[in-house]
Amino acid sequence: TRPDRLLGDKAYSSKANREFLRTRGIQTVIPERSDQVANRKRRGRNGGRTIGLDKEAYKRRNVVERSFNTFKQWRGLATRYDKLALTYRGGVVLRAITIWLHELGDTP
Repeated sequence: TRPDRLLGDKAYSSKANREFLRTRGIQTVIPERSDQVANRKRRGRNGGRTIGLDKEAYKRRNVVERSFNTFKQWRGLATRYDKLALTYRGGVVLRAITIWLHELGDTP
């Protein structure tokens, strides 16, 4: 399936990335780097238009980053000792279950 939008930080803010996603009909939610903004303003009318950034969608990117951080807190996933992808995926599923059970529990 194709995503509706792609969220990223300023490191992914390149013209090539935006054009690649635009040709596939994927909306980008990536803020511009300060040097790109300065170059556009310096060029004036020929600098092009500003990008449309959905600020509310960009704020939700934090939830995904925190989820990855929670997974990486587990030593088995952080060190990647597993030799097979199947074993690593099993570790990810196991960690997801432990996080889920911890969230369901009534004790902190």
